Amino acid sequence: MIDLDDFDLPDPPAAPIGGGGEDIRFDQSDIDALFGDLGAPAAKKKGLRAVIESKVISHERLPMLEVVCDRVVRAFASSMRNLTSDAIDVSLEEVTSIRFGEFMNRVALPAMIGVFKVQEWESYGLVAVESGLIYAVVDALLGGRGGNAPLLIDGRAFTTIETGLVSRMLDLALHDFADAFEPIEPINIDLERIETNPRFAAIAGTSNICAIATFRVDMDGRGGDFTMVFPYAMLEPVRHKLLQRFMGEKNGRDSIWEAHMAAEVRKTNLTVNVVLGEKAMPLAALEALEIGQTIALHKGPDDPLDIACGGVKLAEAQIGQRRGKVAVRLVTDVSPKQKAKS
Repeated sequence: MIDLDDFDLPDPPAAPIGGGGEDIRFDQSDIDALFGDLGAPAAKKKGLRAVIESKVISHERLPMLEVVCDRVVRAFASSMRNLTSDAIDVSLEEVTSIRFGEFMNRVALPAMIGVFKVQEWESYGLVAVESGLIYAVVDALLGGRGGNAPLLIDGRAFTTIETGLVSRMLDLALHDFADAFEPIEPINIDLERIETNPRFAAIAGTSNICAIATFRVDMDGRGGDFTMVFPYAMLEPVRHKLLQRFMGEKNGRDSIWEAHMAAEVRKTNLTVNVVLGEKAMPLAALEALEIGQTIALHKGPDDPLDIACGGVKLAEAQIGQRRGKVAVRLVTDVSPKQKAKS
């Protein structure tokens, strides 16, 4: 048996790096400089940056937006049945809030992103359609057989025909959303364009909070999801209405109290003044008035006088006498506008 420790062998030469003969060795500090300290905890963000880039979103719940989305489900299912002549099932997956940048990073490509504009608010929103629903709609509108999932062809851009067919579906969805939103406020929504690259559909900042509603469309074993995105800045004009708990909160009426209020108002006594005339005069002249002086009002005996209540003109009348008392006779009707103001 031969023991190698009995032989005096030379040390192996260091392998040259970069053609040089120097022995280059890396210690832990050099490795950390190249790859970072993998064991060190991530730096904690502070101040305003921590608030902006936080994944925790504090937002107000919009109950009426959920009601609108429920109405869209029923209306859009009927619209899609008329469009495709197939059995369509539409369901609402979720209504939640997310930062715009995080949502755009979640969009699975290939996808179509429709940019729409609400004319009354002059604001933009998005509707993102995933590839499964795109191919299902194209297959259904071109006469494909139901029951089997459509063949997904990756690695190519969407054709003009496919974009046009999906545009018809998006027009229906936006029209149904506008109809469902009408009890809250009438709006007109127009589909501006369709993008396939999320970078070209940036309608808000990455840190802006958006309300999103995800819908599921199933048609004979094929289908997919589409998501409507509404930036909170877009919904600001109607935010107070979307915070209502039910549709009739603002316009609800109580007929009993309404009739009681009307009856009590009719019994209210009012003081009505007949304005004989008006004249502007300096304060010094007013202080200098004495008993017996006459003020000319530039009014004739037959000229109409104003009848006012609380400084609000109600009608015009002529002055006269009846049974030994001063009386007035109306020459015009009481204005409805003035009654409303009074």
